[in-house]
Amino acid sequence: MSASPDENAALEKRLRAALADSHERAPRPLAKLDLPIAVQRKLMPVALRELKPAAVLAPVLQRADGPHMLLTRRADHLKSHKGQVSFPGGRRDAADQSAAANALREAREEVGLAPHHVDVLGYLDDYPTGTGYRVTPVVGLVRGQPQLTADPGEVAEVFEVPMSLILNPASYRRAFFVSEGLRLPYFELNYAEQRIWGATAWMLRDLCLKLQAHED
Repeated sequence: MSASPDENAALEKRLRAALADSHERAPRPLAKLDLPIAVQRKLMPVALRELKPAAVLAPVLQRADGPHMLLTRRADHLKSHKGQVSFPGGRRDAADQSAAANALREAREEVGLAPHHVDVLGYLDDYPTGTGYRVTPVVGLVRGQPQLTADPGEVAEVFEVPMSLILNPASYRRAFFVSEGLRLPYFELNYAEQRIWGATAWMLRDLCLKLQAHED
């Protein structure tokens, strides 16, 4: 089914407007997570400074049937988060001059997306992970139809999710899991056979809510 010719352009306009005031200068906004008090104490300013910087790219693709978000499923042999859905991304290297450079480098390494195909539109709130990273999500619009090639050492699968699903607040289900005796909340989004949850689902929902708040 073909999309309206203006659907991709309309979303680009909405994204630019909603993210216009975002930036990667310190202090960066931190995700507002509904966590138990014991976990919140671990995220006090001193502890936050010990988190290692990382970045992910949230690549928006312009397709004939409407805009989509590119996501990956991590390889099953990885030590952490194996088999989970994620954005292309990873820890910041010394040579990365910015969070955007970090995200673009990782996207090239993981899925073969060349930086010149990506127009950085803005940033979502930083997300602290249980593995010791503070992740900056970088939203980018992918120009053209670049050939993508997954690195089998890191990525098991590359797939796309319609932005119409991602930008619908009703798509997200809130659930809980228990870790070390603590009941921790998370969001979950399902598309086809893909289960998107944890940090990736939270970032997608953050994008959804930012666009909704800008337009209210």
